[in-house]
Amino acid sequence: MSRTPTDTTGTAGTRADEPPGAAPDPAAATAEAAAGWRKVPVLIVGLTALLAAMLTAFALPAINSGPHKVPIAVAGPGPAADRVADRLAEARPGAFRVTKVPDAAAARHRVDDRKAYGAVVLGTAPGDKPEVLVATTAGPSVAATLRALAPSLDPAAPRPSVAVHDLHPPTKDDPNAAGLAAGALPLVLGGYLATVAIVMLLRRPAQRAAASLGFSVLAGFALSAVLQYGFGVTDGDYVLIALAVTFNTAATSVTIMGLHSLLGGPGLGLGAAMMIFLGNPLSGLASGPEWLPSGWGTFGQFLPPGAGGTLLRSTAFFDGAGCGRALLVLSCWLVGGLVLFAVGSRRATAVRVQAS
Repeated sequence: MSRTPTDTTGTAGTRADEPPGAAPDPAAATAEAAAGWRKVPVLIVGLTALLAAMLTAFALPAINSGPHKVPIAVAGPGPAADRVADRLAEARPGAFRVTKVPDAAAARHRVDDRKAYGAVVLGTAPGDKPEVLVATTAGPSVAATLRALAPSLDPAAPRPSVAVHDLHPPTKDDPNAAGLAAGALPLVLGGYLATVAIVMLLRRPAQRAAASLGFSVLAGFALSAVLQYGFGVTDGDYVLIALAVTFNTAATSVTIMGLHSLLGGPGLGLGAAMMIFLGNPLSGLASGPEWLPSGWGTFGQFLPPGAGGTLLRSTAFFDGAGCGRALLVLSCWLVGGLVLFAVGSRRATAVRVQAS
């Protein structure tokens, strides 16, 4: 005859095999209290260290931000282009990486293709004034720096002599091009929390996969609608923008889900470290990766928030130009997350079968 399992503990801290009303064991209660008090300093120190790490991750890149080898183009005769490059190097040492192009059309193409953040076009005839091309939506901080440096390109002339043209200006509802930057943390944090909810509330791998896919698609189109039709941050092809947000969200969600499937709770912590503590401050969405300390911006572009931000900016303002590497990076994270999810799910299934 089979026996039904019974709880080993009764009420008020007594064991089930003890007589009803028996007094709790003082030694056990003392040991339990002592163990709890030992956890208090560990918890205090651990949470403080976590808070300090968060502050460092978010503040350090901002404190050390500034232009670092920002790619710009210079169009004009060789000697004149060399003089402009020298002036830029003197004004902001190490700030720009200058590429010489033959004419104004080539300079515009580099900006349109996101190969340069701006350009300086020099006149070919005597008396021609230089022209500065910027793309505010590519990086507001870079555009502001080029505007400020424009007068130094023709120091003998009054300030208005150097014309500045914005090839990719922000929308009228977001004149400072700050909307995407403001939405960076909510996008990353929202995707992370949604995935945590999925893995906590659903147990079957197929259900988790379906929920992650459905959330990514719905969130991509909903968030893009808010950005474009609610706040007026973007004014490009809505479907293209929504697909970019969907792809970014899917890469983030599947990666976190895969880490949890393989590692359990620590996987969620690792996902938070990659996506929120590292990925968000190093994404460069606010200013451009070249505005972060040398090497940090490049590293950030290999994490989903950085690659997703580049993909979103390219699709929203540049008709998809310059998004090739971002697509490749997000694809690698998506495939890697799927592999982790499959391995972890198969291992969990094998354990359940063996236990039964």
